[in-house]
Amino acid sequence: MQNWLFDIRSRSFVLLTILFLILTGLVYSGITESFDQSIVSFFSQNVGNPTLDIIMQYVTESGDVFNMLVFGIVMLIIPKTRRIGITLMILIVLSTLLTGYIKCGIDRDRPDFDYEGVEFPVEISRDTFALFCEGGFDASYPSGHAARAMIFGIILGYALSERFPRGAYLLFLYPVMISLSRIYVLQHYPMDVIGGTVIGIMLAGVMANRTKLYKIFDKSKT
Repeated sequence: MQNWLFDIRSRSFVLLTILFLILTGLVYSGITESFDQSIVSFFSQNVGNPTLDIIMQYVTESGDVFNMLVFGIVMLIIPKTRRIGITLMILIVLSTLLTGYIKCGIDRDRPDFDYEGVEFPVEISRDTFALFCEGGFDASYPSGHAARAMIFGIILGYALSERFPRGAYLLFLYPVMISLSRIYVLQHYPMDVIGGTVIGIMLAGVMANRTKLYKIFDKSKT
């Protein structure tokens, strides 16, 4: 998974930046509105399975910034995973702030559909943090949950890639589940989670390279 780590001047970062700008332009112009509305409308009309509703609610809450910070702190405390913990902590904070300020700039409303599934056992978080930004909590694009989930998939997948070269890719199921859950509980549109995912890839690839995450493999060989 070495290809997932790249420099800010690399072709990968440039291409991802261009992709994100294109996605943002499409969302801001309203071109994707019909597509987004149709997908969210489908989900809003097909909730009501008690088991699936509860699962989706807990899946989406696992991507809450505070839950992820707790996980990062635990990784930071354990000596063998300290470098992973440092990388995760930086990325969790950075991605939450970055997506928050982009939301303020784009100012896209969240889906306006009534959730008719099982009553939430916990309050669904929006966790948008942007100082001096009015209405940020109600903004939708891009998804901070999707960004953080992709960061977790990349960082933890990379950390496990040497010992479990194939199994490590299973961690990418997590960001997929988070993204689906955010649409399912009517907190985001599809383009929101796609945009958040691209940000997560960009940040994780660059920051993991800057924190020299690859050195965890050197320690495991000694």
